[in-house]
Amino acid sequence: MNDNLVSASRPALNEDILGKVVRHARLPLCITDPTQPDNPIVYVNEAFTDLTGYTLDEIVGQNCRFLQGPETTRESIDAVRQILLDRRVDTVEIVNYRKDGTRFLNALQLGPIADEAGKLTYFFGSQLDVSERREAEREQRELADDELLHRLRNIVNVMTAMVRMTSREEPSPAAFAEKVIDRLSALGAAHFETIGRSDQQEVDFRTLMGPIMRAYTSATEEQITLKGVNPAISHRLVSPLTLALHELATNAVKHGALSTEQGRVSIDVSMLKAPARMRFVWQEMGGPEVTKSDRSSGSRIIQSLTRAAGGSLQYEWRREGLVATAEFPMTALLAE
Repeated sequence: MNDNLVSASRPALNEDILGKVVRHARLPLCITDPTQPDNPIVYVNEAFTDLTGYTLDEIVGQNCRFLQGPETTRESIDAVRQILLDRRVDTVEIVNYRKDGTRFLNALQLGPIADEAGKLTYFFGSQLDVSERREAEREQRELADDELLHRLRNIVNVMTAMVRMTSREEPSPAAFAEKVIDRLSALGAAHFETIGRSDQQEVDFRTLMGPIMRAYTSATEEQITLKGVNPAISHRLVSPLTLALHELATNAVKHGALSTEQGRVSIDVSMLKAPARMRFVWQEMGGPEVTKSDRSSGSRIIQSLTRAAGGSLQYEWRREGLVATAEFPMTALLAE
């Protein structure tokens, strides 16, 4: 029997009980004795001591509440208490503290252990430190919120630019209204149709670019031209790729080549090997003289999303027009 098991008044745990613990609990784990006053800990494994920093002698005989601290919520404590009262197996996320005072978010799984007659003999508790996972989720939510706010601001800015440019093109109120409606509809399509969903299948690059080209060009002839190959884009890359293209198009409408009727954008798509990846080069020409933008919010967001997808996006602020080079890994690609 494991030397870590300590109980002065109870029989040693048999292999059947240990088997139940293994089936129901995650390591690190502890076992408490509800028949003794204050339901003390009577068993912990080495992983438990490694997680908490306490020695075996400092743990055994104490109630599990000794791991609680200033940020442990009453709701989580009450949830633990209710699970014990109900004698059910369940999991609660609760803030606990190590011996050195550092906090960790503990995904605590606990439940009853009964003997062959069905009588409650022990409770088990398994601990899993999910602090890093929850922090990563929080950062991802924050990034998503920032990206959404940035897109909403961009939509408003682009709408303003489109209305202003259209007013110069169409002196007739009726023609002006019709063209504004058409362009705003195209803008909506670009934002709602091209941002990927998890259930999307592959889509080729030209199809992906269609709504963007219709939404962000204002001249009678297309201002955006595509060159090179037409790879199929995995659904996992649709969102970061189209967001990058939206960001480039938005910047071009507000500050670059697409802000004038004479401006043009060329997108040259190629495939690279070892490892397989797609590259596109976005090159602007014919617009106003370019200076490096001091607006970092959109660039930061798109750069973060691109890196998260394993890609890269680099800007070259040439006087005659912005040149942006992006690369994305291709797990499944078909070049036409």
